[in-house]
Amino acid sequence: MNAITIPEPGGPEALVWAEVPEPVPGEGEVLVEVAAGAVNRADLLQRQGFYDPPPGSSPYPGLECSGRITALGPNVSGWAVGDEVCALLAGGGYAEQVVVPSGQLLPVPEGVDLVTAAALPEAVCTVWSNVFMVAHLRPGDTLLIHGGSSGIGTMAIQLAKAIGARVAVTAGSAEKLERCRELGADILIDYHEQDFVEELRKATDGKGADVILDIVGAKYLSRNVKALAVSGRLAVIGMQGGRKGELDLGALLAKRGAVTATSLRGRPLSEKAAIVAAVREHVWPLIANGRVRPVVDRALPMRDAAEAHRVLEESGHIGKILLTV
Repeated sequence: MNAITIPEPGGPEALVWAEVPEPVPGEGEVLVEVAAGAVNRADLLQRQGFYDPPPGSSPYPGLECSGRITALGPNVSGWAVGDEVCALLAGGGYAEQVVVPSGQLLPVPEGVDLVTAAALPEAVCTVWSNVFMVAHLRPGDTLLIHGGSSGIGTMAIQLAKAIGARVAVTAGSAEKLERCRELGADILIDYHEQDFVEELRKATDGKGADVILDIVGAKYLSRNVKALAVSGRLAVIGMQGGRKGELDLGALLAKRGAVTATSLRGRPLSEKAAIVAAVREHVWPLIANGRVRPVVDRALPMRDAAEAHRVLEESGHIGKILLTV
C-alpha cells in the first residue's frame, strides 16, 4: 500500500508519499481500507519530530479516518467486512489501509457521507471526554472555547449548545467569529482586539466561565484562571502557547477551581474504548437528527498532505481539513 512517511523530521516537505508494507490485523483488530483521513495539530508535531507515536502503533501520521472494513482479526465481534466506519487512531490515518482496535470504531452516522465522517472521531472524542466526561458541562453553564473556529472548536460549540449551555468563543478574525455565531456561539471575542477576560466578565455579569476548553496552554494559564467562575473547570488540551506557565494557586483556591490537562493519543485502549462508546451513545444521535454536524474547510488528495499541513499552519481554515484516498 501507499502511506505518508516521514523519513526525516522537518517542514511540510518532509512528508513523503511512499510504498510501505500492508498492515495485518491482530487480536481484537480490524483492517480498514481508508477513504479519508483528517489533519490535526498533533500531526504537525509528529512531522517536526516532537511527538512520536505510542509504542506499538503505526509510524505514519493521522489520528482519525473513515473507510470500509476489509478484514477482521481474531476475536472481533459486532463488525463485519464491508461495514462503513470511522475510527479514532493512535496513528496511521495518512495511508491507504490502517489497522484499528475494534473498540475505537464507530459506524458512519446517519446523514454523513463516508469521506466527511473522517472529520468526526478525534474532534468528537476530544470534546466529549474533556468538556463532558471530565469538566462536566451542564445545561445553563457558560463554556469558553479558545480557537472556536478550529475543528475542535466548531464541534464543541455545537455539542455545548445541544445540551443547553451558553457558549463564548475566541477567534482571530471577523469571518471566523461569524462562522462561530452561525454554529450557535453566543459571545464572540476577537483575541487580536479584545481581552477575553474582560469581555467574558461583561457578558456574564462578572461571573465568568463555568468551563474553559483551552488549546493555548501556558500563555493563557493565568488569564484562564481569572476568567473562571466560582467552582469553574479549566480543561487544557493543547500547548500552542507554550508548555510552562505560572499558576497562582491563591487565585485558583479563591475560585474553588480545577485545572485538568489531558491527551487522547497515548491513553490505554480500554479508556479510548470507553470514550468511543460514550460518543456513540450521546453524540451519534445528535448527528443523525441534524443538531450537530462536522464542519469541513476543504479536502485534498492524501498525497498532497504537505499542502494540507501548510494550510493548517497558516491558521486560515475553519473546521477540519481532510485528506482523501
